[in-house]
Amino acid sequence: MKTAKLTTNIQWFFLAFFAIGVGLYPLIYLVSPTEHTLLGQKTQDLLATIFYLPVFYCHIGFGGLALLTGWSQFSKKLRAKNLGLHKLLGKIYVGSVVISGVAGLSIAFYATGGILAQTGFMGLALAWLYTTIMAFIKVRKKQISVHQDWMIRSYALCFAAVTLRIWMPVMQIGLSMDFIPAYKVVAWLCWVPNLLAAEFLLISKNKLSSKPTLR
Repeated sequence: MKTAKLTTNIQWFFLAFFAIGVGLYPLIYLVSPTEHTLLGQKTQDLLATIFYLPVFYCHIGFGGLALLTGWSQFSKKLRAKNLGLHKLLGKIYVGSVVISGVAGLSIAFYATGGILAQTGFMGLALAWLYTTIMAFIKVRKKQISVHQDWMIRSYALCFAAVTLRIWMPVMQIGLSMDFIPAYKVVAWLCWVPNLLAAEFLLISKNKLSSKPTLR
């Protein structure tokens, strides 16, 4: 029992650590020169448009907010002790995902790396929006267990912001890949394994819940 509790605490620590760390990452754009960020890969013509930068900042800003608020939704203690706060954070998460997801879908057309990267990030945006909207619909219908399943999928996709920043150094430093080829791969690698892991977790969870208990 103690080992299981320790494992859970460690998992929560890393979840919170990465969620907060990457959730606050957009603040770097306030202090770092453009050429030292992802925007340094964009053309000056694109950055000069009225459209791109505001949508980009909406995407990363509200995406960061989704990361910061989303992990708390899986805390049973929070739900039990302060259901109102849980619901408020849930609404903030859903609203942030909708704004960030729509913005992300818009700028995906301009993703560095061409069609492979573009379709990868489009797929991520669409899957993130769909799973989050489904989670919202299910909770409105009081289908709490199904809502929780959709939230696991949604946050696994939200966590693509974290896994992208893990995979890029692996590709560039570990595998000695140049930025563009690495980015094309990571456009898919940052979210497809996350979603598969979420599905595996849900299958395992549902198997455990369907097992008969001894009385």
